[in-house]
Amino acid sequence: MFEITCICSEHTHMNYPIPEKPQEIFALRQQPVDEELVATAIAGVIKIVSSQGQSLEELMSQVLAEDSVLDRQQRHWLGQVMSQAWENFS
Repeated sequence: MFEITCICSEHTHMNYPIPEKPQEIFALRQQPVDEELVATAIAGVIKIVSSQGQSLEELMSQVLAEDSVLDRQQRHWLGQVMSQAWENFS
């Protein structure tokens, strides 16, 4: 399993396993939400969609689609984070 290094607000380094299957991402919903969990979920989504042959552009069109969960500013921020994460995995 791949791992991501996250620098927390306390400047401590911790490793988190990156999900390799959609079921593993869904299982994260059982955990309390914090920045490490979000980073893990983003990394898992990127790993899964790239392994399925999707491009960054396809992923971004899904992330930036209108929905009732995120507002425009949040979608834009998430799109930037996803682009940066994609580059780190390429």
